[in-house]
Amino acid sequence: MTIISAMKKIEKGFGSDNFSGILPEVMQALSEANQGHVHGYGDDEYTQKATADIRAVLDAPQAEILFVFNGTGANALSLSLAAHSYHAVICPATAHIAVDECGAIERQVGCRLFTVPTEQGKLTVDEIEAIVREQRDDQHRSQPRVISISQCTELGTVYTPDEVRTLADYAHAHGMLLHMDGARLANATASLGCAPHSFITDAGVDILSFGGTKNGMMIGEAVVVLNPQVAADALFKRKQLTQLASKHRFIAAQFSAMLHDGLWLRSAAHANAMAHRLSEGLQKRLGITPSYPTQANAVFAELPEAWIAPLQEHCFFYVWEASKHVVRWVCSYDTTEAEVDAFLDELERYHRKEK
Repeated sequence: MTIISAMKKIEKGFGSDNFSGILPEVMQALSEANQGHVHGYGDDEYTQKATADIRAVLDAPQAEILFVFNGTGANALSLSLAAHSYHAVICPATAHIAVDECGAIERQVGCRLFTVPTEQGKLTVDEIEAIVREQRDDQHRSQPRVISISQCTELGTVYTPDEVRTLADYAHAHGMLLHMDGARLANATASLGCAPHSFITDAGVDILSFGGTKNGMMIGEAVVVLNPQVAADALFKRKQLTQLASKHRFIAAQFSAMLHDGLWLRSAAHANAMAHRLSEGLQKRLGITPSYPTQANAVFAELPEAWIAPLQEHCFFYVWEASKHVVRWVCSYDTTEAEVDAFLDELERYHRKEK
């Protein structure tokens, strides 16, 4: 028996869209790219094509595109282009850069994060204004330079184009920039049902972290610099942050495969649909209202504490907020209706026990 076959595999569940495998089309693109010798570090036709593909889908023909390994690297590079060490980034208290990146922004960029409590993971101008007013032009304080939002948010909610535009307008009026962490950008786009440029390029986003791995890629994200004023030295900063791939073609080829014929949106739309099926089943079959609106591929709900550990044994998922017994279920491109329904059956079994 091989080492790999002897390893225990986790049954498919709702832990994360990072748990799923690679889309067949993406695997095929990797295989096709794995032919012969190709120049490294981005000096290749695969990178040129993927760059053109991203520019086209975002309607941003002049955007600087920098491919990187992962989401933390994408955010670190994005914010290193936008901020100096004496600057501050304003973000929701639940933001990935504040909670799940092990202080990477503070370490790699050196700036401060101002975290803002929010109702549903979404920032508003009203929540930002007090921070900007208190900090601005005081030489003793970190200067607000960037507003960072996630699309989708960590709570599974989605900003509308108007909401993004309002934040961008406020940022620009106050000499600031807007960064969008798009780790689940495909899910947000599928949820909104509009062209991505309507809530990115047209809405005034300056820098975008364009996610791929949560939507069926093996590895890789892209930093999209839409504001040319902050693109200077981007190539050197990417290298210094250890985010320049030598065999660059294998990241680029995946993006072209994802963007070809709308694959990235079809896979995301399916994941979203499975989350909505789960959310609706919770309400209809168990009378459980999700903790936050189900707008993309994540469902949050408060459960009786006694249910959680046994359910995790049956089908793995994460506890989101332990003090309130709020859990998170995430659907992927390969989640099936049968799997959602089977999990709802298991939840209903616990529900009947309590009656």
